[in-house]
Amino acid sequence: MNAEELRSKLMQGHYDDLLCDIYGEEEQVAYQRQRYSRAVDRFIALYGSADVAVYSAPGRTEIGGNHTDHQHGKVLAAAVNLDAIAIVKKAERTVKVVSDQFDIPSFFIDDLTMKEEEKGTSLALIKGVCATLKERGYQLGGFEAYVTSDVLIGAGLSSSAAFEVLIGTVISGLYNMMAIDPVTIAKAGQYAENVYFGKPCGLMDQSASAIGSLITIDFKNENHPAVEKIDVPFAKFAHALCITDTKGSHADLTDEYAAIPQEMKQIAAHYNKKVLGDVDEKSFYHDLPYLMNRFSGRSLLRAIHFFEENKRVDKEVAALKNEDFTAFLKQVTASGDSSFKYLQNVYANSDVHHQNVALALAISEIVLQGKGAVRVHGGGFAGTIQAFVPLDLISEYKTEMEQVFGNKTCHVLKIRPYGGIKVME
Repeated sequence: MNAEELRSKLMQGHYDDLLCDIYGEEEQVAYQRQRYSRAVDRFIALYGSADVAVYSAPGRTEIGGNHTDHQHGKVLAAAVNLDAIAIVKKAERTVKVVSDQFDIPSFFIDDLTMKEEEKGTSLALIKGVCATLKERGYQLGGFEAYVTSDVLIGAGLSSSAAFEVLIGTVISGLYNMMAIDPVTIAKAGQYAENVYFGKPCGLMDQSASAIGSLITIDFKNENHPAVEKIDVPFAKFAHALCITDTKGSHADLTDEYAAIPQEMKQIAAHYNKKVLGDVDEKSFYHDLPYLMNRFSGRSLLRAIHFFEENKRVDKEVAALKNEDFTAFLKQVTASGDSSFKYLQNVYANSDVHHQNVALALAISEIVLQGKGAVRVHGGGFAGTIQAFVPLDLISEYKTEMEQVFGNKTCHVLKIRPYGGIKVME
């Protein structure tokens, strides 16, 4: 569809039902209509009017399985109704992306060489996704795109994964008839982030964004992770999912993040395994007296967190399937406790003066008074916390959190039923 025609149809409300379906509530429709229209205007200003398509990839929230994915463990995660969208047209050989205010350098689709000077950039992520899909035998081609994102940067909702999945979905739609499966797109995003961008990460973020809905993933078989969608009537439980951005900086935390899988893998290596998911749990606990003299206490505690957190995911899934929300909340609380005490990713040992996440957890517990559940969210050390808040406490909870961390830092989210998708064309 021509970009100007698309903008006209958007403003006339032709896509209102679609937008309501994607973003989960009627109150979002007017905002999304304007947001999409502004994105089309920006595309036209950059590239001129042309036949375009619109793609979307959501942020994600980790509900259970904190730092288990990179050890081939289990997670419970969900796509949320904050996303990145791209207005896109085909180009012959060149890839050019402008993302909000970032003018990303263009490149030829024939040259996907990894370059050290590009590490840590959006360009590296785009090239990494394209290179992986090409290696797997998919068709590539040039494109021009304007991308805008509502996924909060540095807030634990995986803005980078949404961007990677968005690029993979664009390639799928433009050149592969939307035939690239979501797990393949997720793997392409992970490879781009690990190798081209230079940041260690597991596969959970990209999988949750690519697949959508509420899902549990077992990464035991890394090449073919087992994914199951969980159909749960969350509205029945009278709780809202809240994410609070504590405004802590992720700068200079790469070493803190990297130390978690490194220390877990040190334990695994003792058993001639690559990851803890391949280590016999009973052998580990039996060998603890010996291991104490070989490894740091933190490494052992992080291994304990992995084994127990892996079992908690199964308990969370079972509770949700049985619609036992009280049992589910109990496991969420236990996950938060374990992350603080054993995984130790609530604040950085290298910077004990900044403990915004711990402060947010404390305020949440005071407000909730034993109701709902609260835990560190995502990678940890800085960023966000997650809370399941009873509906009658939402207003009070949001007010208290924003009094400390600032206006619009507490977000009431909905689970999005879709992963990376083509929205309209």
